[in-house]
Amino acid sequence: MCAATSRYSSVHARSIEDPQGFWREAARAIDWMEPPATIFEPAAGVYGRWFEGGVTNVCHNAVDRHVEAGRGEQAAILYDSPVSGTKRAITYGELQTEVRTLAGILREMGVEKGDRVVIYMPMIPEAMFAMLACARIGAVHSVVFGGFAAAELAGRIDDAQPKLVLSASCGIEPSRIVHYKPLLDLALTMATHKPEACLIFQRPQAQAGLVPGRDHDWATRRAQAQAAGVSADCAPVKATDPLYILYTSGTTGKPKGVVRDTGGYMVALRWSMQGLYGVEPGEVFWSASDIGWVVGHSYIVYAPLLTGCTTVLYEGKPVGTPDAGAFWRVIEEYKVAALFTAPTALRAIKKEDPQGLLMRDYDRSSLRTLFLAGERADPDTVDWATAMLGVPVVDHWWQTETGWAIAGNPVGLGALDIKVGSTGVPMPGYQVDILDEGGHPVGANKMGSIAIRLPLPPGCLPTLWRQDERFRESYLLEYPGYYKTADAGFRDADGQLFIMGRTDDIINVAGHRLSTGGMEEVLAAHPDVAECAVIGIHDDLKGEVPCGFLVLKSGVDRSPTQIEAEIVALVRERIGPVAAFRLAITVNRLPKTRSGKILRGTMKKIADAQSWNMPATIDDPATLDEIAAVLSARGLTKVSAA
Repeated sequence: MCAATSRYSSVHARSIEDPQGFWREAARAIDWMEPPATIFEPAAGVYGRWFEGGVTNVCHNAVDRHVEAGRGEQAAILYDSPVSGTKRAITYGELQTEVRTLAGILREMGVEKGDRVVIYMPMIPEAMFAMLACARIGAVHSVVFGGFAAAELAGRIDDAQPKLVLSASCGIEPSRIVHYKPLLDLALTMATHKPEACLIFQRPQAQAGLVPGRDHDWATRRAQAQAAGVSADCAPVKATDPLYILYTSGTTGKPKGVVRDTGGYMVALRWSMQGLYGVEPGEVFWSASDIGWVVGHSYIVYAPLLTGCTTVLYEGKPVGTPDAGAFWRVIEEYKVAALFTAPTALRAIKKEDPQGLLMRDYDRSSLRTLFLAGERADPDTVDWATAMLGVPVVDHWWQTETGWAIAGNPVGLGALDIKVGSTGVPMPGYQVDILDEGGHPVGANKMGSIAIRLPLPPGCLPTLWRQDERFRESYLLEYPGYYKTADAGFRDADGQLFIMGRTDDIINVAGHRLSTGGMEEVLAAHPDVAECAVIGIHDDLKGEVPCGFLVLKSGVDRSPTQIEAEIVALVRERIGPVAAFRLAITVNRLPKTRSGKILRGTMKKIADAQSWNMPATIDDPATLDEIAAVLSARGLTKVSAA
């Protein structure tokens, strides 16, 4: 569909011209115990607050109201765990029973409205029960990615100061069991704040030892509560009260806890499911992420359930559980209407099955749209997925801080023409400008820092947990009147945004500001390259010079040296000599976080011989040693991790 037949322009224009009217209408999709007295109060909070005076409950909107409306027998959660060989369908009625019971247990253990609860769990249904149970009684949950290092977990415990920790005995990776309980025990010895108790879910793959007087067995407490009829009803919660705290990955020093409020988040997510993703109640939506990340919070747990959809909870990988056909099997089995995943997952699949042979084994006819976010989607990967799947591939852009998309292609309003490389157009409520170094808006196709005019729309963070001043300093001071995204890019003449990377990824080569993302596009277009990363390396003469890292596709039998030379020539041809691109290095794999983001910043520190810390979110620490060894072989030295 083209712009002429899409409702996008009029919808977005109204959200900017009459934000209160727009979001008042959107809020009607939510059940309110007390409707908000004010849609937006500019005098409240750091930059204003949405839906002041409103009282509601997230768990009621995500669970109870669907049961009351007759959806009790519909599947709410489809749990699929190839790593444990487990599948389970949980109806809305069953979900309500489980969450009511767990909420009652939390109350028995002393958790009240406003108390914090840390959830340190794998991708199992009980983790979702835990989040919803907290929401039911008005407690503030903080999910920490399962298996996170003890020191990082301790820092989050000290910042959130939870009354209770919910955890499990282990997580399961394709090649190993990750024992969570020893990590939790160590974190609790390191933390200054001591939670009153821990509730531990024992998985059959590993039994954890329980500390008497502190640790409680989940199954035992659940059985006791069910026998005694223990449960909890939905508590009234202010729209401006916090629903959760989510700590951004890769933080150093004091953790940075993004606060998500209750009312604005629900309204924004509910609008996005139909307006952006084009998914209706009763359909199956699959976000192939992890509940430890913002995508998992928003689009595994809350948005699909708020809409009355069926959500897929997948405990597996895009490849290796058992092969690169895993995603297509899930789509066929559950008749998934829309899939949301990270570009890195597609690149992994493309590397293992470049011809898409495994796709042919599965019926994917239910799939209407593939959505990508989490890292820049290179055009080569988008083109490959489009050709293989035969459905629109929609790249869209958002952040932990925003909680939902800043920009995308609004399928539900009538999709705009897809421009490969673009993340689409701003979503309702977002006024996006491209700014120069002085904070002035620039014209079309000019690279700059991307900023959002205040106020941010509903769903975005109102502040950082107990750190209003840090919120101002980190996001609002550099460009007065704006929220600084710390992303760089440009907007074309049609208003479509192109996100080229973090502002730190704009390198200065002999006075020329160049995007490493633009260079990565060129590298990814080479037929033998599965994935790539470009960083700027310090150079005494030019300031910085680009260095490209290449992972080759499976089955490539040509010399890496030959491919590297072709890459250098390709960048010179498409970007020009100004890029000073002369260094392409083939590696076996790239260092990534568990969510699939490439650790470019740490790679740059290694290349520049700077001291560096092991990122808390790294998937495999050995990958950084591999990068250091390759760089050393090329004449660059490594400084050990601090």
